[in-house]
Amino acid sequence: MLTSREIRQKYLDFFRSKEHAVIPSASLLPENDSSTLFISSGMQPLVPYLLGEKHPEGTRLTNSQKSFRAEDIEEVGDNRHNTFFEMLGNWSLGDYFKKEQLSWIYEFVIGELGLDPNRIYATVFRGNAEIGIDKDSEAVEILKEVFKKYGIEAEAVDFAERDGMQGGRIFYYDEKKNWWSRSGVPANMPEGEPGGPDSEIFYDLGAELKRHENSPFSDKPCHVNCDCGRFIEIGNSVFMEFVRRDKGFEKLSQQNVDFGGGLERMTMVVQGKDNVFETDLFSNILSKIEALSGKKYRNNMKAFEIIADHLKAAVFIMGDDKGISPSNAGQGYIVRRLIRRAMRYGRLLGISEEFWIKEIAKIIAHDYGTVYPEIQRNIDFILEQLRDEEAKFQKTLERGLKEFEKLKVTGKVEGVEAFNLYQTFGFPIEMTQELSAELGLEVDEVGYIAELEKHQELSRTASAGMFKGGLADSSEETKKLHTAAHLLLAALRRVLGDHVIQKGSNITSERLRFDFSHFDKMTDEQKKEVENIVNAVIRKNLPVNFEEMSLDEAKEKGAMGVFESKYAERVKVYKVMDEDKLFSYEICGGPHVENTGLLGNFRIIKEESSSAGVRRIKAVLE
Repeated sequence: MLTSREIRQKYLDFFRSKEHAVIPSASLLPENDSSTLFISSGMQPLVPYLLGEKHPEGTRLTNSQKSFRAEDIEEVGDNRHNTFFEMLGNWSLGDYFKKEQLSWIYEFVIGELGLDPNRIYATVFRGNAEIGIDKDSEAVEILKEVFKKYGIEAEAVDFAERDGMQGGRIFYYDEKKNWWSRSGVPANMPEGEPGGPDSEIFYDLGAELKRHENSPFSDKPCHVNCDCGRFIEIGNSVFMEFVRRDKGFEKLSQQNVDFGGGLERMTMVVQGKDNVFETDLFSNILSKIEALSGKKYRNNMKAFEIIADHLKAAVFIMGDDKGISPSNAGQGYIVRRLIRRAMRYGRLLGISEEFWIKEIAKIIAHDYGTVYPEIQRNIDFILEQLRDEEAKFQKTLERGLKEFEKLKVTGKVEGVEAFNLYQTFGFPIEMTQELSAELGLEVDEVGYIAELEKHQELSRTASAGMFKGGLADSSEETKKLHTAAHLLLAALRRVLGDHVIQKGSNITSERLRFDFSHFDKMTDEQKKEVENIVNAVIRKNLPVNFEEMSLDEAKEKGAMGVFESKYAERVKVYKVMDEDKLFSYEICGGPHVENTGLLGNFRIIKEESSSAGVRRIKAVLE
C-alpha cells in the first residue's frame, strides 16, 4: 500500500517525466493579492502566468501546494473535508490542452496509483447559453477514448442530479459543479478574472457502505455529485481559456490547463479507506489524542477529527515564514478560531493536561518537517503562540461560563444567545446543550442554526473574496501602488534599520497596506522622513527594471526577499537605481510601472501595530 509521501512523490515524478518543472509550494499567505486571506488552490499564485505573463520555469509546471479553506471549518467531521490540505497540481500555460491532460491524469490515477477504473467516473460542463459557452462535447469524446483503453464503454448522460446514474460513466453538470474560478460561478467573477469549464474525477467508495441510504439525501437519486459521500472527487482538470469582461467572456490569449487533486483524498482511496482521517496523514495525531484523552477515536470521531484538522491548519499558518499570530482580525482571527475550537473539543473529550496542544503541534512538525522545513524552522514561534492562546482562552472560557449562568433564570437558551455563546465565548453548541441538559434548560437549536448559517455565509469571504480587486487585475493604479511598496520598504530600512523586512501586504487600486518587522511605534518624524525619501525617488523619474537569475544568484547579490518557500529556481529581481547606487533591489513577480515618476505623491495615512513585533502602514498615491 502506498504511503501519502509516496503518492506525493509519484505525482511529481510522473509530471516531471512529462517535461514539467517542479516548483515549490507558495506561502499559505498570499503576497500582494487582496482577493483572499489564504491560498486555497494551486493556481492562485500563478494567476499572472495564466493571464499571459511568462513563467521563468516554462510552460509546464507541477507542485504540491499548501492550501487552506476557511469555509470548510464547519464541514470538518464528514469523511472528506479538511480546512488544510495539500493540492497536487499541474499546469499548462498555453502549452498542451484537453487531450493530453485528460489522458495523462487518468494514466496517473489508474496506472500509477493502481485505482480500479470500474470505480472511476467523470463529469463535464453542461454549457450555458446565457454566457455563450457550449457544453464540453470535446472533453466527452476524449474521456470516452480514455475509458475505452481500460475496457470500459463510457456513456455520457445529463441531469443525474434529477434522474440518477442512468448507467452513465460521464456526467454533464451546470456551472455550480463544473465551472471553476476563484470566485466560483461566472456570475460572481470580477472583471479580469480567468476561469473555465472543468472535468472532475470521482471515485466510488462502494454501494455496500450504504452511505446514501443512511444519509439525509436518501429520498433523492444518488449520483456522483451527491452529498451523501459515496462518490469522492479526487481531482479536477480546469480548462482555463476564458476571462471575465464587463459584457461577458473573452478567450484568453492562451489556452491553459489547471489541475488540482487533494492529496488527502487521493491517499484515502489508494489506502482503501472511506474517511480522510483514517489515512497515514492523520494516524499519529489521532493516536496522540487517544493517549491524551483516554478515549477511542472510533467512539468520538467528530471531536478527534476537529482537533486533528484544526491544529494541523493552525500549525501550518503560524509556521509560515510570515509569522501570523492569533488575533481578532483577518488571518489571525481564523488562526484563533481554529485553536480555540480545537481546545473546546479537547475539553469535551476530558483532556485536562496543561498545554496539551503543544504535543499535537510537535507531532505535526515532525510528520511534515522534511517536506515543509519552515514548520520545523518556526516551531519555537508556533509553540509560543499556542501557549499564549491557551492562557487567553482559559480566561474567555471562564467569562463564558459566568454568562451562561445568567441564562438559567430564563428557562430557555434562545438561538441568538446560543450563537453568542459560541461566537463570543467559544462555546460549541454541544457544550451549550450539555450544560443546558444538566440544568433542565431548553435550547433553541433551529434559531441557533439560522444564526450559524448567516455567519457561515460571511466566513466564505475568507476564500471566495474578502476584498474586491487585487494585484491580479493588473490595473495601472494597482501597479503604481505595488511599485510604491518597493520604495516604501527601501525607505523604511534606511530610516529604521536593516532589521526591517516585509511581513505581508495587501494592495488594491486605492491604497496599499504594508506589514513590516519593527517593535516600536514610528514617530511622526520617522514617518515624515520615510515619505520624503519615497517622494524624492519618485521626483527623480528613475527607471524600474528587472532581470532574471537563479534564486541563489539573487541572494548572493543581496536581493531582498520574503516568503522564500514560494520562489522557483529562477526569479525576477526588480531594481531601482539612484544614480550609481541601488535604492531598491527585490525578488518579485511584478507587475510594476516602468518609471518612478509615474507614481504621483506618496502619503502615509496610518501606522499601527499588526501583531507582536510587526507594524503596519497604510498609504496612498495622490
